[in-house]
Amino acid sequence: MPRRKKQTIWRIWVDTQQQIISFHEIPNARLLEFFNYELFQSCIDRYTAQRYRYQ
Repeated sequence: MPRRKKQTIWRIWVDTQQQIISFHEIPNARLLEFFNYELFQSCIDRYTAQRYRYQ
């Protein structure tokens, strides 16, 4: 039986009140999940342009 390829999921948590992006869960942040790396990177670029901080 062939093995199924495990799908990669990229996740970020976004706190729009404090303008923080996190690569781990933080309180009061919304989880965003991406199944496509290009979409993930595009989202990161948009938040960078809006001067969000990363942690």
